[in-house]
Amino acid sequence: MPKIHLETIINIDNIDIVFNLIRSIDLHKISTKNSKEEAIAGKTSGLIALNETVTWRAKHLGFTQELTSIITDFKAPTFFADEMVCGAFKSFRHEHYLELKEGKVIVKDVFQYVSPFGFLGKLADFIFLKNYMKNFLVERNKVIKVYAESGKWKKVLKKELL
Repeated sequence: MPKIHLETIINIDNIDIVFNLIRSIDLHKISTKNSKEEAIAGKTSGLIALNETVTWRAKHLGFTQELTSIITDFKAPTFFADEMVCGAFKSFRHEHYLELKEGKVIVKDVFQYVSPFGFLGKLADFIFLKNYMKNFLVERNKVIKVYAESGKWKKVLKKELL
């Protein structure tokens, strides 16, 4: 079972803003523009929360796919996890840990998944899939960092601030 660990340091002293950006459906759409991710069912905008689902339609590796995930664990503003309900993987769990330290928010992602197709899936993990998923998460975290540090977060979280 491949496991990806990432750490992103965000230069902002407000953990709530970062927590909300990470769980924002609207920012997810922005951060995944290359795969044209679109929320088509469940929670389709705003902030996703415990026991809520979202179904995404996206193009990955040349194929249009649908994936539904649910928020299974939630402790604002320091942790939440989402898990696949149905989709291309056999399973996945994505844990998001946040910590405020010395005026910065440290975000730690732990993403583990099981590929379908047995041996062929394991071979795909080794050859390209693990790196593809890591790069996907790194790019998404770059967008979260830019929005948090630049003040662009106000545009995305506007509804939630009212």
